[in-house]
Amino acid sequence: MASRQPELPRAVLRWLQSLDLSACPRNYRRDFSNGYLVAEILSRYFPADVQRCAYRDGSSLAARLSNWARLRRFFAKQKLCVAQELIEGTLHCKPGAAESLLQDMYSMLTNRGIKERQDREVDFTDYCYQIQLPMAARSTASTAIKSNIRLTEILMEPSISINRQKASAIINMHTEMRMQQREEDPRRFNVKPSFGQRLIHHFYCTTPCMNTASIPKE
Repeated sequence: MASRQPELPRAVLRWLQSLDLSACPRNYRRDFSNGYLVAEILSRYFPADVQRCAYRDGSSLAARLSNWARLRRFFAKQKLCVAQELIEGTLHCKPGAAESLLQDMYSMLTNRGIKERQDREVDFTDYCYQIQLPMAARSTASTAIKSNIRLTEILMEPSISINRQKASAIINMHTEMRMQQREEDPRRFNVKPSFGQRLIHHFYCTTPCMNTASIPKE
């Protein structure tokens, strides 16, 4: 089950339509991953510095790395503050990364703010999507790893230890979600109360309610 694509603010959508791009972006995560449309947007504002012919419109990892390497040099030259987390997340098709990048570019290139935007911690995982699903439809641990670690990340960083750390972080996130589910619906998971919990429950059930008015005052 694929997560639903986040919606962009209307101001950003109107801005994209006014640029008259060569391709109409329908899936932001996929269409902006190679950096070609990002370069085309920048060419509208910096025609002398960014030329579309220097970028490759392909989906291969080599095309993505080449395009984003050029874009990184351009950002540094023009002193445009673009977070590396947004670039890496967009390159690897992480959920919400391309949308956040487009909103930052809109603010930088047009000098306009976005009223609908809410500042939140950078977290390009499907956690927010998963917690909105019913318990039976949520991903298993293995599916969560496949959904949040892209093949391009493994190809770029083949280190087993680093990928193991990423997988451990995803498993920890999945475990926390499962623990939250067990607390919210213990009957579904057949969670039996401990002896201490049963004792406290029995104490409250057998102890009569005390009337505060009958307590003698010192």
